[in-house]
Formats: sequence, structure tokens, C-alpha cells
Amino acid sequence: MTTTAWDDALAMADDAFGSAALDENLVDLATTTVASPIGDLLVVATRDAIVRIAFDVEDHNIVLMQLAEAISPRIVPARTPMLDDARRQLDEYFAGERGAFDLPLDLRLAKGPFRREVLDHLRDIPTGQTRTYAELAAAAGRPRAVRAVGSGCASNPIPVVIPCHRVLRTGGELGGYLGGVTRKRWLLDHEHGHAA
Repeated sequence: MTTTAWDDALAMADDAFGSAALDENLVDLATTTVASPIGDLLVVATRDAIVRIAFDVEDHNIVLMQLAEAISPRIVPARTPMLDDARRQLDEYFAGERGAFDLPLDLRLAKGPFRREVLDHLRDIPTGQTRTYAELAAAAGRPRAVRAVGSGCASNPIPVVIPCHRVLRTGGELGGYLGGVTRKRWLLDHEHGHAA
């Protein structure tokens, strides 16, 4: 057996093991890595929803350790319908064929009701458009909570799918971004070029 065939067989066995373990409730989180134009994205899901997406600059091993502490240490790489759907939708997004995502999301990693509300408002920003932190604060009914909105965006556990990259500083400056400003600019340019 060639090295490539052996690697493929091991990957298939890992996927089968992970999927079976999830089906038998032996694990709580399944993971996969999605290659993208902005680097590899770690996608983590429960049986029912996406709970985390991490950029490669976040160090996927550290993210997995944080998830083990915050949710459960029972984490395996696996191929599941939820992760397959997430992979398909991310691929469509990066190909310019999708603007909004239709995935069930688990927001337990977003601490506090206001941060969750901010994440809900982020999903209302149409593809190819932006809002300011101040506009999001006003939309959430707390116009003076601009810093809290910034904190909510900075701690977004599901970037790209929940489009915190569409939020700018007043005056149009990019502001910060968990994946880095270069990725934020790439995402905005990509969406502007493919917005319907």
C-alpha cells in the first residue's frame, strides 16, 4: 500500500470512529478542518449545531484545549452531517456562491445575554454591507455600549458565519479582528465583489 493510500485509509478510519463515537454519545464535540483562501479553519460542532470556528492564527490546539475546559474533553475529528454541511456552505461562501449561512449555531461560548444579542444583530448585516460599532449598539438598544459591542465582536466564537468582519469603526476604519486585519479586509473585499 502506498503512503497516500495508507494515509487515506487512516483518515477514513478516523472519520468512521469519530462518527460512530458521536452516534453512541461517547463524544460531545466533532471537529474538521476546512481549507480556505484565508487559511485553515477549525470547525467544531455538537451533534446539533456549530459551536466554534477558529482561524489558524488562533492555534487550533489551544482552541481545542479551551473547548475541552469550557464544554467537554470528549472531542474527536469526525465526519458528520453537521460538519459536512458546514464545509459545503463555507466552500460556497469562499467560491462567491453564498452570502449568508444557514447553519444551526450553539452560542454557549458567547458569555452574557448582551453579547448574544450583538451576535444576533451581526447576522442581520447583509453581505457586502458594513455597520459601525455605534450602529450595532443602537440596534441593540444600548447606544452608549459601543465598547461592549466591540468586546462582543472580538469574542465571536463563530467568525465568518457570524459576520463580525462587517463591523467597522466610526469613520470607516477597519478596527481589530480576531483573524487579523488582513483577513478582515480580504473578507470585506470578497463580499463586496460577490454581493448580490
